Amino acid sequence: MHDLTPEAHLPAQLPEAQALMRFLTAEPAKWPRVAPRVVEAVGADTLERIVTATTARLGEPVTVTDSPDGLIVSGSEGQVRAWAQAGPDGELTALLIEGIRHTPPRRRRRPPTQLIWAALLVLIVLLNVLTVWTADDRTAWLGDMATLAAVYVVVWGCGAPAQQPRLLRRTVDAGAVAGLASVWRLPDLPAGHSTLRLAGGAVLLAGAAWLLAAGRLHRWKAPLSQPLLFPLEGTWYVVQGGGRPLNHHARLPEQRGAIDVVALGPYGTRSRPGRELTAYAAYGRPVRSPCDGRVISAADTIQDQKPGGIRYQPPYGNHVFLDTGREIVKLAHLRPGSVTVKTGDAVRRGQSLGEVGNSGNTTEPHLHLHAERDGVGLDLRFTGVSGRLFRGRKIRT
Repeated sequence: MHDLTPEAHLPAQLPEAQALMRFLTAEPAKWPRVAPRVVEAVGADTLERIVTATTARLGEPVTVTDSPDGLIVSGSEGQVRAWAQAGPDGELTALLIEGIRHTPPRRRRRPPTQLIWAALLVLIVLLNVLTVWTADDRTAWLGDMATLAAVYVVVWGCGAPAQQPRLLRRTVDAGAVAGLASVWRLPDLPAGHSTLRLAGGAVLLAGAAWLLAAGRLHRWKAPLSQPLLFPLEGTWYVVQGGGRPLNHHARLPEQRGAIDVVALGPYGTRSRPGRELTAYAAYGRPVRSPCDGRVISAADTIQDQKPGGIRYQPPYGNHVFLDTGREIVKLAHLRPGSVTVKTGDAVRRGQSLGEVGNSGNTTEPHLHLHAERDGVGLDLRFTGVSGRLFRGRKIRT
């Protein structure tokens, strides 16, 4: 690598992009000057191996540009995303580089997946409602109603309705009312012999109920040493929690028992109209320590994401990790500038830790919380909160 001057190779852009470019193009001997905190945190030898491998795989020349997805480190052979922070003197103070991509990704216009899924859901509901209204006999009607009920078991049980836009929820709810209204046709319908239709609907309903029950009742059989204090006050809604069908954290061993919670406003919705962070009921809400422990990691300077998108950042964003002596408790996605503790601090149960934010791997303000022991996620329990913690459940404190 060659020590290139920023004036010759760095266009006017974000300070963190300039700091990262300056670091990547400097000789390792100069890293303690251009990135002293990064060298101290990672170690010079480990850092050199990472950077050498990255630049070798990307090819020359290496450039750093900004994009909606994050900083893009590019070479002749590929691209990777990166996250960096710069100090007041232009030094690199923090760095994260994702895994290598062999070829540059093509920038495509992504379809509005939320709208597609919403339209598909409404279409499925309308088709099922139409089916019960056109059933030829009572047996067929029962089978069609069982199928419609199966759809609603999945939609209401697995879909976290309070997280959905109000118009979509009202439309789907109206479909249920329309389906139930078809019961007035029963006296005029013949008994019928559509047993296969009835059996098919019953199987679908039983399968949907089993799927929901399995997710809600699942336990990892790895208990906490003692219950935690729920770290938030008010009414909160679990948008991720429970077993595999209901919790996307389940695929990660250390996060398998995690929950994500959003706040609900006075009308049972998580946000007001608008896309700004303050439109979300969770944003800025105080977070308390769920236990006694010592802070083993804390971050406070990572920017909030814009709602609806994810720019490459450290996954937990601003966070506080607590060591109780028996397990590690992690709270993530806090608001920048709100964290009140630092690494090494001893904290007490109920002590203020910060505020809910939208930093890290998140598309809307919420609190992520999980506990782990030896890298394995534990089943969460909170004092004063009975029952299982599954997607769609409300918690009031």
